[in-house]
Amino acid sequence: MSREPDGGEAPTAPESARQGAPSAAADSFRGWLGIYLTGLCMGAADIVPGVSGGTIALIAGIYDRFIAAIAGLDPRILTLVPGLASAEGRARFRDRLIELDVHFLVVLGVGVATAIVLLSRVIDAAFEAYPAVLNGFFFGLIAASAVVIYRVTDVDTRKRVGVLLGGAVLAFAVSASADPGGDAGLLLVFVGGTIAISAMVLPGISGSAFLYILGLYTYMTGTLTEFVDSLLSLAAGGSLSAVLEPGIPVVVFCVGAALGLLTMARVVKRALERNRMATLAFLVGLMVGALRLPVSRAVEETDVWTPELIAAVLAATLLGAVVVLGFDYYTDSLDYTEETVA
Repeated sequence: MSREPDGGEAPTAPESARQGAPSAAADSFRGWLGIYLTGLCMGAADIVPGVSGGTIALIAGIYDRFIAAIAGLDPRILTLVPGLASAEGRARFRDRLIELDVHFLVVLGVGVATAIVLLSRVIDAAFEAYPAVLNGFFFGLIAASAVVIYRVTDVDTRKRVGVLLGGAVLAFAVSASADPGGDAGLLLVFVGGTIAISAMVLPGISGSAFLYILGLYTYMTGTLTEFVDSLLSLAAGGSLSAVLEPGIPVVVFCVGAALGLLTMARVVKRALERNRMATLAFLVGLMVGALRLPVSRAVEETDVWTPELIAAVLAATLLGAVVVLGFDYYTDSLDYTEETVA
């Protein structure tokens, strides 16, 4: 029954509905706008090696929903597509999408993609203009991330020490053989997308850092910028072939990311559940081994080291470390790395 206000009769049902509808719509709009803006922040974090979008999700209070939605993704929903021709089939498909929280992932994903597309252009230009300074910034990000994760990792057994050293050696070898300035094979791009999305879902661990280790970071930011520019040119009467050249690696990367979202992200989650400390030790090792890459790139791409440039690189390195340590300080009470499995 409707509750009667003091001194009058309860409003009729239609009037109540009309009174409540605008408020509900406004709340819904604000809620989805908040999710989109959170996605923007996650994308801005994901585009730089060392800061994870998962950390932003943790701060925003949507991390549990984010992980649950990813873990709940079920490709079998595609079996409902043939039924879309009927109203009943469309209703069943819509209900299943809502049940899997796909609408949440779509809005969040659009926010992430928006930030990545916009910021990849800035980073691509920064690499061209200030390679040493940007590599110094990335060195600080990755080094501080390694420190943050090591701080909550118990490397107190020979096995964990061995895993950490193995990760460091692997990253050192991979980053030593990487060609950050050259083209990348489609297989490597596919693998990079799979690994990057798997790391992106974990607070404190950056997918971009792994692209950086593989030597794909500069290539993918540049390719994405070229792809967006070619799409804009196509709308103005440009050539389709100009879209296909950068578009193919972008699509391959996205396919790898989709596969990683459905498979590798679950593998990483299971590894953390079964042997959390060993998994984290391996990730720390990867970051430590990867530190050779920003150093070698800064040296290779800079002909003259002036005192001013050295000071700028050191300042950028310090800034990168402060960014990560600041995030860690802010999220300390929400630490996801607490070991729950012996």
